Amino acid sequence: MRNATKEALVVARRPDSGGVEGPVISLLANHFLVKFDPSLKVHHYNVEISPNPSKEVARMIKQKLVESNSGLLCGAHPAYDGRKNFYSPVEFQNGKLEFFVSLPIPTANTGSPFGEWNGFQQKQNQLKVFRINIRAVSKFDGKDLSSYLSNESDDWIPLPQDYLHALDVVLRESPMEKCICVGRSFYSSSTGGTKEIGGGAIGWRGFFQSLRPTQQGLALNVDSSITAFHESIGVIPYLQKRIDFLQDLTQRKTRSLSDDERKEVEKALRNIRVFVCHRETVQRYRVYGLTEEATENLYFADRDGKNLKLIDYFKDHYNYNIQFRNLPCLQISRSKPCYLPMELCMICEGQKFLGKLSDDQTAMILKMGCQRPKERKAMIDGIVRGPAGPTSGNQAEEFKLHVSKEMSRLNGRILQPPKLKLGDGGHVRDITPSRRDRQWNLLNSHVFQGTRIERWALISFGGTQEQKSNLPKFLNQLSRRCEQLGIFLSKSTVVSPQFEPTQVLNNVTLLESKLKKIHRAASNNLQLLICIMEKKHKGYADLKRIAETSVGFVSQCCLYPNLGKLSSQFLANLALKINAKVGGSTVALYNSLPSQIPRLFRLDEPVIFIGADVTHPHPLDDSSPSVAAVVGSMNWPAANKYVSRMRSQTHRQEIIQDLAAMVEELLDDFYQEVNKLPKRIIFFRDGVSETQFYKVLKEELQAVKEACARFPGYKPPITFAVVQKRHHTRLFPFEINPSSNQNQHFDENIPPGTVVDTVITHPREFDFYLCSHWGVKGTSRPTHYHVLWDENRFTSDELQKLVYNLCYTFARCTKPVSLVPPAYYAHLAAYRGRLYLERSESVAFTRSSNIISRVTPPKTTPLPKPSENVKKLMFYC
Repeated sequence: MRNATKEALVVARRPDSGGVEGPVISLLANHFLVKFDPSLKVHHYNVEISPNPSKEVARMIKQKLVESNSGLLCGAHPAYDGRKNFYSPVEFQNGKLEFFVSLPIPTANTGSPFGEWNGFQQKQNQLKVFRINIRAVSKFDGKDLSSYLSNESDDWIPLPQDYLHALDVVLRESPMEKCICVGRSFYSSSTGGTKEIGGGAIGWRGFFQSLRPTQQGLALNVDSSITAFHESIGVIPYLQKRIDFLQDLTQRKTRSLSDDERKEVEKALRNIRVFVCHRETVQRYRVYGLTEEATENLYFADRDGKNLKLIDYFKDHYNYNIQFRNLPCLQISRSKPCYLPMELCMICEGQKFLGKLSDDQTAMILKMGCQRPKERKAMIDGIVRGPAGPTSGNQAEEFKLHVSKEMSRLNGRILQPPKLKLGDGGHVRDITPSRRDRQWNLLNSHVFQGTRIERWALISFGGTQEQKSNLPKFLNQLSRRCEQLGIFLSKSTVVSPQFEPTQVLNNVTLLESKLKKIHRAASNNLQLLICIMEKKHKGYADLKRIAETSVGFVSQCCLYPNLGKLSSQFLANLALKINAKVGGSTVALYNSLPSQIPRLFRLDEPVIFIGADVTHPHPLDDSSPSVAAVVGSMNWPAANKYVSRMRSQTHRQEIIQDLAAMVEELLDDFYQEVNKLPKRIIFFRDGVSETQFYKVLKEELQAVKEACARFPGYKPPITFAVVQKRHHTRLFPFEINPSSNQNQHFDENIPPGTVVDTVITHPREFDFYLCSHWGVKGTSRPTHYHVLWDENRFTSDELQKLVYNLCYTFARCTKPVSLVPPAYYAHLAAYRGRLYLERSESVAFTRSSNIISRVTPPKTTPLPKPSENVKKLMFYC
C-alpha cells in the first residue's frame, strides 16, 4: 500500500453566502431560537454514586440531594445528565463534596433464591443508602460559542462542545424528570397518546429535541416522534400476543415448550424488566433467561438448607395454585438460581421494544407518525409550549437561557426541474416534468435505453389454481407494456414455466437445484427469471443469493395478490425494474451535466459519482456483521448506470473497512467502460451521524485517495459529502396574506426542488437541505447534504443543481426521488448484502443467543460474491 500524504483535515467551509437560483418560497422550520448569556460561567462537576443506581433511582437521588443540601450547593439547581455530570450556574462551596442519601428502595436478600419474597414484610420499609462524591472538573463561559456562531473570523476554530453539551443538558432536565428518555427523544404515556400495534408492542408518541449551532444562532430542533414500547401487561398475555404458537395458551394451561420453542420465548423475554403482581412492591427484575426445567419440577433450598418444591412453596405461603406448571420460570439472576413463575409477573411500563418489528407493526408505527404538515406543525408547537416540553421547567432561567416559542421563519428557493431525454423510438422523445409533483408519465414514450430480453424463464411458488390461471394474461400484458416502453420481452419463456409448492422456499438445497436446472435448460445463458410468490417469504433471501452468486442470473419477484388487479402503472413499474436489472436505463438529462455546469464538467473529461452506505443488524442482534456497499456510475455524461461492491465487516463498525479496495475496483470498472479514469470523483456517503463526521472524513477520504494512488500519477479532485435522511428538521410552507395581514399555514408539503442553505444551516460549513421529492403522505423530510471535503470547489448553486438533477435519473420510477441516486443505490446494495447473510447468519445467531454479553464481536462471515455475468448489472435495484 502506498503512503498517501496525510494532511491536517479541516471540514469544508461554505464557498459563498448561499445559492441564488430559483424563485423564493417563505417557510417555517421547527428550529426554535435559543438566546444565551455568553458571559455566564457554567461550572462542571463529576458525580460518582455508589452503589451504582439505575437511571430512575439516580434522578431521585439528585432530587433529594438538591432539596436537602441547598447551602452547600449555594442554592443552585444543577442540571444532571443522568450519568456522571452536574452543570451549575454558580460555584458550590467546595471543589470536593461528599453526601449520603437514603431512599426507601426494597432490597432483595441475595442469600436466598427467594430473597425477594422471604422476609419481605420486614424489608419493604428499609432505606437504601447511597454515597455521592462530587468533584469540580472545569468551568467555562459561552464567549467561544458566541464567536463560533457569529462566524466573524476566517480562522478555523473548533465548535466549543463542552459549553454546547452543558446547555443541551440544561434544556433536557425538565423533560428528563417527566418522561422516559430514549436516545435524544422523550416519551410518556401522557405526551400525546398510545396505540396498540400488535405483537405485545404499543406505539408511544413523544418528541425529539436537540440543540444545534445554526446561522441564526443557537437553535433547539424540536419534532414529534413515535417509537414502540413493550406493552405493560402480564407475561402470559404478552407471550400470547408476541408469539404465534402461544396464542391459545390460556386455553391450554398444561402446554409445555419444546427446546426450539423455549429458545424463541427466551429470546422474546431476555433483558425485559418485570415486577411481581402477587405483592405490593416496586422492585423490578431483569429477565436473564428461562429455567431449563418446567415450573413443576423446580426446587430451591430455604434458609435452613431444606429443599422446597416451588409450587408447594407458593401454595403454602401465598395460598396460590400455579396454573401453568409445564412452562419454565423466568430466571432473574445472572449467576444464582432465582426463579419467578411467568403468570405472576407483569412487564414494566416504559421499555423500548428492541426486537425487529414485523411488517404490520412497522406499518402501524408509520401510520401513527404520518401527519400532514398543518397537524405536525400544531403538534410541535404544542410540545414546545407543553407541560413536559423543553421550556416547562425553570432550569433555563437559572442558566439565563431564553427559548423562543415560535418556529424560525426563513426563505427557501425552488429549483427548476431539468428537461429529460427519453428513447428515440417513442413518439415523445423529451419531456420537462411540469406537474406540481414533478412526476412524468411514459405515455407514447420509450425508456432512454431499452433492452432485449430473449432468454427468460418463470418459476411460481404456491398460489391457488385461479391465481395460476391468470399467469398467461399477466405475462402477455407485461410483454405488451414492455413493448410500449421500448423494451423487448419475448412472448415465450426459454423453458416451460415451473410450478413449485411454497415449501421449496424453505429448503435451500432443493431451491438451488431447481434454479440450476432452469439455468442449464436455458443453455447456461438465462437473462432473467421472473418469480411469482403466493406471499412474502423468508426464502426470498435465499433465492436472491443463489440466483446472483451461485448460479448467475438476475430475477424479478412479485406476489400473486398483485397480479389480480393489473394496472398500467404496476406493469410499467415492473418493466422499469426489469429493464434496469438487465442493463437498460430509464431516462437521461436532456441538457447533459457538462452543458449545465460548464465551469467544472466537460464531455471529454468523465466524472464518477460514488455512493456508500453501511447497514447494521437490528438492536437485539449481538453478532451479525454489518454490511458496507459502495456503488459507482459507469457511464458519462448520462451517469445513470451504477455497479456495486458489497462487503461484510465487523459487527456495528461504522467506518467502511475495505473502502480502498472497493473504490479501486470501481475505478478499474470505470476505466474498462469509458476508456479513461474519471477526471473528478464526487462521493456521497449515507448513514453517518454528526458525531462521526470527522472520523469518517479522516479515514474514508484517505481510503479513496489510497485507491487513486494505486493508479500511477492519478490524483483527481475529490468532493466528499454526507447525505442524511435521519434528522428531525421539517419545513412548512408559510405566507403572509397582505390583504388580511394574516399568516397562512398551508396543509400542503413544500414543492420538489425546495432548497434551504441559510438561517437553519451550519454557521460555517457547507451544507444545505434539499427536498427533491413530492410528499404524498405525512410531512416531507428534506434530505440534508453536508460537504466535508471539496477539492472541486463547487459553488452552492452548482452542487445543489447537480444533486437535484441527479434525483430525476433514478431507474425505478418516473419522478424525482428524495435521495441522490448514488446514495440510494448504495442503500439498496447494502440491503441486498444483508439479504445474502440473512439465512446463513440466522443459524449462528440462535447458537450464540445464550450468551448475555460478548467481549469481542465474532469473526465476520464474508459475503458471497455476485457472479461475473451479474456483477456489472444493477441486480440490486
